[in-house]
Amino acid sequence: MYVPSQGQLTIVIMKCRNLQAKDITGKSDPYVKIWHMYKGKRVEKKKTTVKKCTLNPIFNEEFVFDVSLDKIRDTSFIISVLDRDRLSKNDAIGSVLIGHKTSPLEMKHWNEMFAKARQPIAQWHVLKDMS
Repeated sequence: MYVPSQGQLTIVIMKCRNLQAKDITGKSDPYVKIWHMYKGKRVEKKKTTVKKCTLNPIFNEEFVFDVSLDKIRDTSFIISVLDRDRLSKNDAIGSVLIGHKTSPLEMKHWNEMFAKARQPIAQWHVLKDMS
């Protein structure tokens, strides 16, 4: 949801479904990382809590980013799902890029957010391989 008068964009990470298993248990310990990007550079990072031993986590976590109207056209968000590992590097499960210049489904969500300013717009997104 974007509120132009306040220059705030809110992203709600609701849930994931049928994630790829990354642990030897056949499950994952997923969390979501959101990078706020401006003109291709990282501005701010926010993360959800880790959900243990699940491939269908429910997060329902809200994140607010300050994005003024004059900067919104050059703003994007990389939303990545990762598997938390205690002993080694966290495993990437997938990601999606949301913003002005993205693939058709993501751009549709982005444009709808502006067409219906101040209203939450829920949308499923398919994760893409991060490699």
